[in-house]
Amino acid sequence: MRHLTFDLTESSDGISTLEAMASTRESGHAAVMAEVQALLAWAQARFGGRQGPVEDGFAWDHELLVQHEAGGWVTVTLTFSASAEFVEAFEAAFAGPDDD
Repeated sequence: MRHLTFDLTESSDGISTLEAMASTRESGHAAVMAEVQALLAWAQARFGGRQGPVEDGFAWDHELLVQHEAGGWVTVTLTFSASAEFVEAFEAAFAGPDDD
């Protein structure tokens, strides 16, 4: 991932929040959305049929927000609610060499 930055928040109830965020000029928005689509495609491929409220036993769910801001900036936030299994697989798939 080149544009999105990630933040993981783990809770004691076994539901984690994984937030991916990028803020770019309008000209960079398509590249950010390509990364978002890659993440969602991975989640669907790896955990297909297991999307829904994590508190109800599903592996993952998501929310996507796109905000157009002053000065031609666009902020994209992709938030996953995730089980420990999803987070572990996500980290294995997307951890970069600097994440060790």
